[in-house]
Amino acid sequence: MQRQSNINHIESISQLVRLLGLPAPLHPLIALVDYHNVSIEMFPKGQKTSLDFYKISFKPTFAGQIKYGQGYYDFEEGGLAFLKPKQIVFPPEDIESYEGIALYFHPDFIRNHPLGKTINQYGFFAYDVSEALFLSAKEKEIIANLFASIANELANNIDGFSQDVLVSQIELLLNYSNRFYNRQFITRKAVNHDIITSLDKLLNTYFEENISLKYGLPSVKYISTELKLSQRYLSDMLTSLTGLSTQQYIQHAIIERAKEKLSTTDLSVSEIAYALGFEHSQSFSKLFKLKTNLSPLGFRQSFN
Repeated sequence: MQRQSNINHIESISQLVRLLGLPAPLHPLIALVDYHNVSIEMFPKGQKTSLDFYKISFKPTFAGQIKYGQGYYDFEEGGLAFLKPKQIVFPPEDIESYEGIALYFHPDFIRNHPLGKTINQYGFFAYDVSEALFLSAKEKEIIANLFASIANELANNIDGFSQDVLVSQIELLLNYSNRFYNRQFITRKAVNHDIITSLDKLLNTYFEENISLKYGLPSVKYISTELKLSQRYLSDMLTSLTGLSTQQYIQHAIIERAKEKLSTTDLSVSEIAYALGFEHSQSFSKLFKLKTNLSPLGFRQSFN
């Protein structure tokens, strides 16, 4: 195992199972780990880890609090969390965090299949662990059956069809996860409403306090960092609820602010563009016309 800057870099599935004190994997590029069979002592406190492969964690019975954005929220039915290669894993403080099952698979396992080209479309691999997928009892049963099917396939003798079957099972698991995340965006209205309210206040403050004069236009990175959410989760949540990605939501706020300035002040188009954070007024005029079908001056004249 390579150690660099206090980070354990794990390159292969075989290396991982040796670290966990488990028997050699049934397939060199994929493994299913039941954490009931793993000692907590295998995870030194404070030791961060980087994996060269994907991880899908399923906690079928976990009950407790998970950090979600700026708050903590209870869930009782278990959940799913996703990790893509090269992400840094921070060890949890409590032993309960290691409950459940984890599916690990190397990018090479899916490379020659269509999933190898489309897996980046499953945005939840870029979510923070705190943005886990909370499962209902019915959803948990579906996911448990999928994990059981993968376990059964791995337990069979590996043959020429095994990889095709396993890849199709992984893809089915990801498609169900997509469906359940979309449900979560809709059903967790109170939490998501608070996030959108915080986003609106953040954008309002950005312009009211002239932060734009110093840093330019508000970026997706700035917004997601301030809201303590991953960029992908925030964008997917907004798209599900408003039909707008984070970038589009920011642009909408900019246009609304511009309309207000154009209709209530005598500031020139260049002055408004500069106040909003644009380096060049032409860029502002281009965006404004794209979103409203009117030039800034045309909007001002039509408003008057």
